[in-house]
Amino acid sequence: MFRSNVLVCGGTGCTSSHSDKIADKLEEEIKANGLEFEVNVIRTGCFGLCELGPIVVVYPEGSFYSRVTVEDIPELVSEHLLKGRILKRLLFQETLAEDTIKSLAETDFYKKQKRIALHNCGVINPEVIEEYIAMDGYQALGKVLTEMTPEQVIQVIKDSGLRGRGGGGFPTGVKWELAAKPQSDQKYVCCNADEGDPGAFMDRSLLEGDPHSILEAMAIAGYAIGASQGYIYVRAEYPIAVKRLEIAIKQAREYGLLGENIFDTGFNFDIDLRLGAGAFVCGEETALLTSIEGKRGEPHPRPPFPAIKGLFGKPTILNNVETYANITQIILNGADWFKSMGTEKSKGTKVFALGGKIKHTGLVEVPMGTTLREIVEEIGGGIPNGKKFKAAQTGGPSGGCISYENFDIPIDYNNLIDIGSMMGSGGLIVMDETSCMVDIAKFFLEFTVDESCGKCTPCRVGTKRLLEILTKITEGKATMEDLDKLESLCYYIKENSLCGLGQTAPNPVLSTLKCFKDEYLAHIVDKKCPAGVCKSLLSYVIDPAKCKGCSLCSRVCPVSAISGEIKKPFVIDQSKCIKCGTCMDKCKFNAIEKK
Repeated sequence: MFRSNVLVCGGTGCTSSHSDKIADKLEEEIKANGLEFEVNVIRTGCFGLCELGPIVVVYPEGSFYSRVTVEDIPELVSEHLLKGRILKRLLFQETLAEDTIKSLAETDFYKKQKRIALHNCGVINPEVIEEYIAMDGYQALGKVLTEMTPEQVIQVIKDSGLRGRGGGGFPTGVKWELAAKPQSDQKYVCCNADEGDPGAFMDRSLLEGDPHSILEAMAIAGYAIGASQGYIYVRAEYPIAVKRLEIAIKQAREYGLLGENIFDTGFNFDIDLRLGAGAFVCGEETALLTSIEGKRGEPHPRPPFPAIKGLFGKPTILNNVETYANITQIILNGADWFKSMGTEKSKGTKVFALGGKIKHTGLVEVPMGTTLREIVEEIGGGIPNGKKFKAAQTGGPSGGCISYENFDIPIDYNNLIDIGSMMGSGGLIVMDETSCMVDIAKFFLEFTVDESCGKCTPCRVGTKRLLEILTKITEGKATMEDLDKLESLCYYIKENSLCGLGQTAPNPVLSTLKCFKDEYLAHIVDKKCPAGVCKSLLSYVIDPAKCKGCSLCSRVCPVSAISGEIKKPFVIDQSKCIKCGTCMDKCKFNAIEKK
C-alpha cells in the first residue's frame, strides 16, 4: 500500500511537453531517495487543463502542480514526497486558498463540470486493465450478458435519451433498435474515432485516457444488436491513442473480455482497429464504412442507411467515441440517472474542447443546458489580456458562430440549431474583438475546399466559388452583388450536396453573415477590416508627433520599407510594406498605428 500516488498526465498535449520524461525522472528520484515502496507514479490520461501542462497531481493531498519541468522534479520529490512540504511555486494558483490546498473539484475550472464520459481520464493508468476493472470496469458488460436481454439493453439506452455525440444528435437507442431488427448472418459495431474538426480533441483524449470504456461499450452494443465483430476507425495521426487501443484490445482478449464465450455466456465479440489517413470526409458514416472496406473514402446516397445495409452490406451501427463513453455509466446507473441531467430534448453531458482566445484551453464536460457564458467566463477563465468576447464557433467547419447576443443561451442540440449553429463533435473556439469574422469564415471554407472528396459538383465546385468570393471580400475587391451571390450560393450548396460535409460547409458563412453582416459591409463598402486582420485592407502608419527617430523600426523591417533620419520622424513606404506588423510590435513609443 503506497502512502502517496503521483499522477502524471500522459495525454498528447502534456506528452509533447515531455511529461514522459517527467514521469521517468520522478521514478528515478523516488528510487534515489528510498521512496520506491512508499510512492507510486501513475501515468494517466488528460486532466482537462491542457494549457497548464505538463501536469502532476499528488494524492492524498490533491496538490495540483502545473507547467512542471524535468528540472523541477528533484525539488518536488525532496520537498513534497520526502519532507512533506508542498511546493507552492508549482501549484495551480486556484488550488491556493489561505495557504491551504483547495480541492480540485472546488476550483472554478472543475466545480461546474460533471464528468461522465471523462470520469476515468486523469484518474487511472489507461495501459493497465486492472486499474480500469478497479473503477467498475467491465461490470456493465457482465450485467447485460448475465441479467438483461438485448431488447432490455436497447430500451435502457432509448429511455436514457442519449443522443449521438458526433454532431447529428440522432437518438442512440433508436439507431441500435434499427440495426437489431434485420436478420443477418453477420452484423457490425463500428466506432468513429476519425476526429477531424480543427480544434477538436475530445475523442482523442478519451481514447488516450480510457480506452477500455470504448471497448466495453462496443461489446454491449454488439450484444444488443446481435453483432460479433467491431471496428474502431481511428486516424493515424493519433499515435498515442492507437498505441493504447492496441494495448487495451490485447489485454481484454487475454482476460476473456473480448473474443469467444465472454463471461461463459456463449456471446462472441471481437474488435479490430482500422487506421484512417486523415480525410475529413471520412467522418461521414458512409465514407467511413467504405474506407474500412479498403476502398476510397467517399460518401454514398442514403437510404439505405447503415443500420440496414452498412459495412460489407451488412446491418451496422456507427457511433462516435464520446457516445460510447456514456454507455457503461448508463447501464450501471440507470436511464433515470442519466436523463436527470441536461435539458428536455438533450440529456446528459457534453464534452467540449475549449480553444482560441480563452485563458484555460482544454477539455471540459458540462451538463447539457450550461450557458456559453458559464463555459467561457467561469470554467474557461474568461478572455485574456482584457479583451471582450466576440463570438464562439461550435461544430468546426460544419458549425456556426454564436455571437455575444446569444452568450447566455443554454447549449443543447436544439438551441444551437435555432441560432444557426450546431453542436458538432464538440470543438468550441472562442474569439475576441481582434478576430475578423469574414476571415474566420474564409478559414473554415479553405479547410472544407481542401477536404472535399470531389464526388458531387455542388461541394467540389460550389465551395471553391464561395472561397473565391470570400477572398475578394477580404482583399477589398468585392461588390454588393458578390455579397448577394455569396448568400444564394450557400443555400444552393446546402440543398444539393450529397453528404454532410457539403451540406454544412456554408454554415460558417451563413452564421457570420447573420450575426456580423456589418463586418462584411465594412470590407465591401468602406474597404476596411474593423478587426485589423485582413492584410490587403491594412496600412501601417508612423505618427510623426510620436516618432522619436530612433530608427528601430527601420532596422527590424524585413523588406526595408521604412526610411528616415535619426531624431526625425521616419516614414513607411506603403508600396514596399508587407504588413507583417514587426515595426509596430518593436516600437517603444507607440508611434506606429494600424489603420
